[in-house]
Amino acid sequence: MTPQLVTTIAELRSLLDRHRAAGRSIGFVPTMGFLHDGHGSLMRAADHDNDIVVVSIFVNPLQFAPDEDLASYPRDLDHDREVARSNGVDLLFVPAVEEMYPQGEVLTSVSVAELSARWDGASRPTHFTGVATVVSKLFNIVGTCRAYFGRKDVQQLAIIRRMVADLSIPVEVVGCPIIREHDGLAMSSRNIYLSAEDRAAAVVLRRALDAGEQALYAGERDPAAVAKVMTDVVAAEPRARIDYVAVVDPLTLATPDRIGAETQLLIAAFLGQTRLIDNAAVRTRPESS
Repeated sequence: MTPQLVTTIAELRSLLDRHRAAGRSIGFVPTMGFLHDGHGSLMRAADHDNDIVVVSIFVNPLQFAPDEDLASYPRDLDHDREVARSNGVDLLFVPAVEEMYPQGEVLTSVSVAELSARWDGASRPTHFTGVATVVSKLFNIVGTCRAYFGRKDVQQLAIIRRMVADLSIPVEVVGCPIIREHDGLAMSSRNIYLSAEDRAAAVVLRRALDAGEQALYAGERDPAAVAKVMTDVVAAEPRARIDYVAVVDPLTLATPDRIGAETQLLIAAFLGQTRLIDNAAVRTRPESS
């Protein structure tokens, strides 16, 4: 079934209110479009769990710094509509910037302290405030629902979960597995920016994560030592430039003094001008006392 295209907040609210009044559950997948199978996996999860699936496509200007790729961010609505159709989507919400921000300048913002300050937040200081602001707005528009996010941006997922908890937003946040290309590169809309040479080299991110996992499974519990193992892998690839490598607690995203039973490995690197992120969750047995 071809999804119904909705462009205004009022129409989307009206449609979803009617579905809820009829007892139907709502699954919501917020995106910036240029959809790939990573997004498709979120739609399929939402379709499995809910009666009605709504996907938003909105390239949010608030989360782009002035020197970032807002103007050139890839867009292809015809392709996106086909991806949505083939993955069980009922409603496709595609608002204009003027619909989302009718006053022009946005004076109200949402930020999540501490979780936003490090890693991607340090590299892109305004990014997560823009994300939290637009996601809170979308949650207010869609209303009570389950919302689906990929784990590729695990920091974003942690921030949204904390925002929902802190503000008592009636949304269940569902994290879904990273979807990868055949060679292990995490799917991303920005992968299209990669040259053929940089695309081939980009698998170094996954190799670095694999090396960090192996160090943990071999018994290494020093975060700095595991981070060095990962860094050395990336440093051996001349086309890659590290932004950050981190070994963190999965809840706080802070680097622990010593690694415990659950660990999150984070990496961000540039391939050419394209910045990519990836991560891996690792579970090991706690150290004996």
